[in-house]
Amino acid sequence: MAKKDRLGSLDIFRGLTVAFMIIVNSPGSWNYVYAPLRHAKWHGCTPTDLVFPFFLFIVGVSMWFSMKKYGHELNTDSFLRILRRTASIFALGLLLAVFPYFGRDYSTFRIMGVLQRIALAYGIGALICMTIRRDYLWIVTTVILLSYWGLLSFSGGPEPYSLEGNFALKVDLALLGKNHLYTGFGIPFDPEGLLSTLPSICTIIIGYYAGELVSKGSTGGKAVIKLIVIGAALTGLGLLWNEFFPINKPLWTSSYVLYTSGIAMATLALIYLISDVFKFQKWGGFFRVFGTNALFSYFLAGIWIKILLSVKLPSGDAGITLYSWFYEKICVPVAGNMTGSLLFAIIQMIIIWSVALILFRKKVMIRL
Repeated sequence: MAKKDRLGSLDIFRGLTVAFMIIVNSPGSWNYVYAPLRHAKWHGCTPTDLVFPFFLFIVGVSMWFSMKKYGHELNTDSFLRILRRTASIFALGLLLAVFPYFGRDYSTFRIMGVLQRIALAYGIGALICMTIRRDYLWIVTTVILLSYWGLLSFSGGPEPYSLEGNFALKVDLALLGKNHLYTGFGIPFDPEGLLSTLPSICTIIIGYYAGELVSKGSTGGKAVIKLIVIGAALTGLGLLWNEFFPINKPLWTSSYVLYTSGIAMATLALIYLISDVFKFQKWGGFFRVFGTNALFSYFLAGIWIKILLSVKLPSGDAGITLYSWFYEKICVPVAGNMTGSLLFAIIQMIIIWSVALILFRKKVMIRL
């Protein structure tokens, strides 16, 4: 996005989301995490479950502004940009997955992940938005969401929306293999799998539409009203659909897409109203630092946490990681187990913010 086209509200929203992503991903101990900072165990949606779709929504909003110079059309230049960005983000995801153990056993290497999903959702979403008339994007979104519902409903097991019986798992097992899937649910199942990436594309498309509303709104006030009304409608439709197709982040269900996109749209409207309509941006200065280098900050946070986990300090027979040492020796004595775990996460976020601040002051934006 050209500097003259940058929305203060978008940078603030993006930065706020990245800050929260870092906090929820790096507690001092996973045994001590406040409920709102945990993902829903399966069905449902906590504040933490809003973070990832918010980021994809923001990617869509940003795409509207970044594709202006290409006339919002698919041509050689726009296609190469989409291809380069998709490949670079996916590659960063793979690098983050193997760091720092590059000599690891790749027969059990997890292929998908957060950055990989962002890459694929952006790439496919951008191609759709550049080739389909914008008046028809809602039709495309509806078809994708209904098709995904049909696939999971009719191609799964007796409990098609369960962890073991969902069709997305069957697809990932067939295409990726069980040795290359996430195992944090107790069985090989990837919450950023291939089939469940399909509805996440719709989160991108809805964000792209929101970007157009903000960009082309005749007045800031009208744009805010449109965002709030559409956001409320999407949230309501998501809650209604939840009665038949449960809101579920690991499956990225269609109801989850509508519900989270609606909340994201309303949140953007509020931040846009304060920052770009009322021109009060000082409150968001902290988050703008993250917002100008969002993906880099997220990637750097992942690298930093892995460094903390890989450095071993002498302690007893087995030793202790620098990550655990900092939590147990610094944070717990100050704030106890639960609040100390949150304090640890906030400190890690501030460390990454400090690096982003240097880039911000030097006006360096690392584009992917």
